[in-house]
Amino acid sequence: MVEGLPYKRVLVKVSGEGLMGTGEYGLDKDAVSKLAQDVKAVVAAGRQVCLVIGGGNIFRGLTGVATGMDRTTADYMGMLATIMNALAVQNALEIIGVPTRVQSAIAMAQVCESYIRRRAVRHMEKGRVVIFAAGTGNPFFTTDTAAALRAVEMNCDALLKATQVDGVYDADPNKTQNAKRYERLTFDKVMADNLQVMDTTAIALARENRLPIIVFNMHEQDAIAHVLEGRGLFTTIANSAQT
Repeated sequence: MVEGLPYKRVLVKVSGEGLMGTGEYGLDKDAVSKLAQDVKAVVAAGRQVCLVIGGGNIFRGLTGVATGMDRTTADYMGMLATIMNALAVQNALEIIGVPTRVQSAIAMAQVCESYIRRRAVRHMEKGRVVIFAAGTGNPFFTTDTAAALRAVEMNCDALLKATQVDGVYDADPNKTQNAKRYERLTFDKVMADNLQVMDTTAIALARENRLPIIVFNMHEQDAIAHVLEGRGLFTTIANSAQT
């Protein structure tokens, strides 16, 4: 039975960096396993879950551009990195008994399904976790935008943004001692104050579709489940501060 926040179906956005653990590159087995266990607990509680995972732990398009690469080529390389991460998380979930499907915005039939909205919805209705890979399938769009887009397409009740800190602050809490953490924010304030939550396209898409965004620390134990139960520290962003 679902208890806590009234979100039956959610999308979790995880950065590639969140899968590095304490390393500087690639995948950390413990970090991937922890994410899988967190997702399993949420599914066991009766919620439907889908994920979008970044690729910055393997390759980041903008980094490639900084070294002189063509932007389109670099972005496609970044999309391929997200597919590698998605397959790793799928493997970790299925090892612990959670049926999972990877759907890619770039056709890759020998590796995973192509993105088909109706099929993804049906998978979740059957209790499967769906991982959306390759971003939107287009260069010049981030995985933040892909997360907001897929969450809207899937009729998700909320988008959960997994980060390295326990919410949104008015300054970098790792650099500013008295940084203020917000409990609730409106999308308008996020955009007006240029708070670095997600890119502006993702924020605008969520605002237009009245999709709440919850920002939380993915490294806490049972982080996703606790957020959905309304426990722990996190920031909720919505059209109204009272939502």
